[in-house]
Amino acid sequence: MTKPLRIAILTHSTNPRGGVVHALELGEALGRLGHEPTVYAPDATGAGFFRDASCRMACVAASSAGRGVFAMVESRIADYVGHFKSARNRQFDIWHAQDGISGNALVTLKERGLIQGFARTVHHVDTFDDDRLSALQLRSITAADGLFVVSRVWRQWLARELGRDAHHVGNGVDMERFSPTPDATDAALRARLGLSHGTPVFLAVGGVEERKNTIRLLEAFQAVHARRPACRLVITGGASLLDHGAYQERFSAALAHSGLPGDAVIRTGPWPQELMPALYRAATTLVFPSTKEGFGLVVLEAMASGVPVVTSRVAPFTEYLGDDGVVWCDPFNPTAIAGAMSASLDAHCRERLVARGLVVARRHDWRTTAQAHLAIYDRLREAVHA
Repeated sequence: MTKPLRIAILTHSTNPRGGVVHALELGEALGRLGHEPTVYAPDATGAGFFRDASCRMACVAASSAGRGVFAMVESRIADYVGHFKSARNRQFDIWHAQDGISGNALVTLKERGLIQGFARTVHHVDTFDDDRLSALQLRSITAADGLFVVSRVWRQWLARELGRDAHHVGNGVDMERFSPTPDATDAALRARLGLSHGTPVFLAVGGVEERKNTIRLLEAFQAVHARRPACRLVITGGASLLDHGAYQERFSAALAHSGLPGDAVIRTGPWPQELMPALYRAATTLVFPSTKEGFGLVVLEAMASGVPVVTSRVAPFTEYLGDDGVVWCDPFNPTAIAGAMSASLDAHCRERLVARGLVVARRHDWRTTAQAHLAIYDRLREAVHA
């Protein structure tokens, strides 16, 4: 490319979800390559993005949404369309949606002749009870002029189910932000959560959600805690636009009847981004027994922080992780999860996992991910100017 690209990267939220993290990191990496990206998100609170970034960021005012997820999704799509129908807000060479909300907004803009085409990253495909949400998700994918995926399992799904080819771009991790080296935030974080040195801490990132498998994780933790009463389970994150209320109620009931002491399970809720590196370093093991993921960025973040990982022996994890780098588990079997958690506490096992995890993390850099987008971007720009 002989000229810097002006790239609009649209995501669904300002919260620290995987797709939003990817959007910001992609924007920063594209900027370092000499391009001019702007990352957009609807901002319902006025608080802005969960962290600062070196690329340009822009928040779109989010209108009041009606009750229910579908009404909220429709409102966010309309917010995007309303913002970009103004010509002065459309001075971009490339339009790139990271999710269904922003993808549907770009479909509408394309149908109205306001943009010529767009790319869409499919991190994963959700299953909805509401057929209207399923239809919107499908529309945002099938109308895209170029598709990206972060893992091969979803590339195969798109080819099999929709007959669409997608370009695999992978993911990365910032090895400066996430590192094993402690700083001034470590002691403050331990004090804030009441974690003493020597206490085994199992960390779960992503909040209480069905696809994060939190109830089975709780059952597994009960078994580990029975043998190691000092251990703690810290569940962090969970900011989401989707409604996980019913599952969270089931989790709360399971916790109430678990017999665990009150301080054994710590739910932090959404966690300040500046404290995430210290939270990883405070962990003995990251436990991530998800049943469905696009990639699982938190695995790389934990590995870059020198933390052993327990995760599901399913794709996409099996695409980039090997037997020597993680402790695998069957995510549908709490006993298997518990066994993997216990195995991760073995000193010899931990030494191997930490060393191998750092090697895996170093293989995934955002520059490579950004460069993997450029051929499709170039094709889209050529199509616009044809």
